[in-house]
Amino acid sequence: MKLGFFTMPIHPLNKDWQLSLREDREAFMLAEDLGFVEGYVGEHVTDLAENITSSMMFLASLAGVTSRIRLGTGTLNMPNQHPAMVAAQAAMLDHMLNGRFIMGISPGGLLSDAEVFGNLDQDRNAMFLEAINHVLAIWERDPPYNIEGKYWNIKIERHLMPELGQGIIGKPLQKPHPPIVVMATAPFSKGIAEAAARGWGPVSANFLMPVWVKSHWGKYVEGCERVGRTVDAANWRVAKTIFVADDDKTAKDYATGPHSPYRFYFEQLLTKIKKAGRLEIFKTHRDQPDDEVTLDAVCDKLITYGSPEKVADELLAFRETVGDFGTLLYAGQDWKDPTFGRRSMVLLAEKVLPKINAAIGR
Repeated sequence: MKLGFFTMPIHPLNKDWQLSLREDREAFMLAEDLGFVEGYVGEHVTDLAENITSSMMFLASLAGVTSRIRLGTGTLNMPNQHPAMVAAQAAMLDHMLNGRFIMGISPGGLLSDAEVFGNLDQDRNAMFLEAINHVLAIWERDPPYNIEGKYWNIKIERHLMPELGQGIIGKPLQKPHPPIVVMATAPFSKGIAEAAARGWGPVSANFLMPVWVKSHWGKYVEGCERVGRTVDAANWRVAKTIFVADDDKTAKDYATGPHSPYRFYFEQLLTKIKKAGRLEIFKTHRDQPDDEVTLDAVCDKLITYGSPEKVADELLAFRETVGDFGTLLYAGQDWKDPTFGRRSMVLLAEKVLPKINAAIGR
């Protein structure tokens, strides 16, 4: 099993924006130092808690201070951006990162973002599919462009001057394009099957109950088998909310106490997801009554915390439940206490991961 990093950071509303951005960048740099193989960052435009507004801009800020870790968008919310802009900026970022870019994409889940961009009442799944198809079409061909769709038309014909470079959208460094991954946030996600059929990697979100994470593997297999692709667990990335401390008591106090950044994270998510009518992802079975989905129940099921020994045992048990996967993505949280935030990542990389790989024979 490999180790990666994923953050859709949820910070206190009164936290200084510059401080939270600086700490989020430090987490990625620490991840590289610790041997994490990849790191992803989310984006939202209309949320002061989830305050990284552009995942590509954030990753560009890491280009000069990292050299080994692969960096990905987690995710680009495709309906909210023009495909030509995405194609141009992603291509440039791939060059800035010297071919270390991973393109994570999704329809986007924050309804206030959808509202501000005018697609709240649109079929955002259809917009998502058209947008990524347009991006790939731009990268596959040379101008003149005439790419038509229901939501966007991309055309450069009248002002094309190839001898000057005008009218040409640049292509990524990686050929034919950067690896593409899709974030799965729903039980039995149909999107995973479609992604697998196109050779894209699945990422299971850290805020899904284990039973729903397990459902993703079957969908991945379904998509691969439909087109004759090799089924390989190494392609499956699973995000998990983890806090590791030197002893169990310290871990429990920090991860579950009333002022815990972990508890704050799930309080925010539970409120937003309940409002959006998607409470099922926090249920342990589909018939579970809504009133049983409490913050305490969610935190108890979804936060893995403790000493390295306890966390390793619980992650091995989680793997037994959901099945084998290639990369464990550590879900980054607000660094309410930077010492604890850094120490958790260090212990995970240096103590927990070796125990897990020894236990599974890797």
